[in-house]
Amino acid sequence: QVVAVYGTLSDLLSVASNKLGIKATSVYNGKGGLIDDIALIRDDDVLFVCEGEPFIDPQTDGRPQEELTGSHTDWLTLNVGGRYFTTTRSTLVNKEPDSMLAHMFKDKDAWGNKQDHRGAFLIDRSPEYFEPILNYLRHGQLIVNDGINLLGRYHLCVLEEARFFGIDSLIEHLEIAIKNSQPAEDHSPISRKEFVRFLLATPTKSELRCQGLNFSGADLSRLDLRYINFKMANLSRCNLAHANLCCANLERADLSGSVLDCANLQGVKMLCSNAEGASLKGCNFEDPSGLKANLEGANLKGVDMEGSQMTGINLRVATLKNAKLKNCNLRGATLAGTDLENCDLSGCDLQEANLRGSNVKGAIFEEMLTPLHMSQSVR
Repeated sequence: QVVAVYGTLSDLLSVASNKLGIKATSVYNGKGGLIDDIALIRDDDVLFVCEGEPFIDPQTDGRPQEELTGSHTDWLTLNVGGRYFTTTRSTLVNKEPDSMLAHMFKDKDAWGNKQDHRGAFLIDRSPEYFEPILNYLRHGQLIVNDGINLLGRYHLCVLEEARFFGIDSLIEHLEIAIKNSQPAEDHSPISRKEFVRFLLATPTKSELRCQGLNFSGADLSRLDLRYINFKMANLSRCNLAHANLCCANLERADLSGSVLDCANLQGVKMLCSNAEGASLKGCNFEDPSGLKANLEGANLKGVDMEGSQMTGINLRVATLKNAKLKNCNLRGATLAGTDLENCDLSGCDLQEANLRGSNVKGAIFEEMLTPLHMSQSVR
């Protein structure tokens, strides 16, 4: 019979039931494809309705649909996690010929695909995430339902599904989309207000770790920064005057151009740090308990450390070229292998300091408190 198709699939089944005097539950096209959406019906389609039994082509000798699958028909019905999808074999095979779906449906029974009572091929995956995969194979574009944020968790689930089925071009598309959707990394410096709020929220007994953070240009003056780990942090051009950095870890930190005047640096670790051009006037490196500050290998070119207390400090192989160490207390300091070229050491106390192997070319030793013993310097 010829009938008008309108409304929903349920409306069509109701009309067919009334016209044919049966209880229609399923609709097939002329090639045996199960229709699950009225939008799939074309104007000139011949439709077959049944009461739930598998499709049987009236032009055949009555053999069931299972025997006519494979290369005999291009239309397929998939049962994915309990939800039915109707598509063509060419859709599953041609777009991504090396994918799992292509291998599953390229040749008849190559994978031994199981079918349900309606003849649909069973695939144990989530239908929610399979739908955009199938749409991509149909159109070459990622199509999702309205209201779904593809850049959220849904996006990641579809990506995992694409990886499972081996849809390489979609994997690349999704990975690029995910990367572009990530917020840009914030490399802006941390302000004093933000850092103080951070300090107040941290229990006093907890270790504060600030490795690699950017404090460039921040005003951290007069703050209690004891025991904080600033390893590899960017503290260039910071104001750290009068700050308490006792036992802080500044290893490989960038302190270039910073102001640390009158800062407490007892027991500080500044191994291989870069403090070129910094001001450390009147700093205290001397710990009464005997804990020595360690600035081994530090870049201290052109620093101003005038009047600093540096008893027992370790400046081994550090670079102090053109630095100002006028009137510093360097008693017992380790300056072995240190570059002191053109360094102003006038008025310094270098008693028992180790200067073996240091470069003192052009260094100024005027008005020293104690004479420099020959054993303290070898060049």
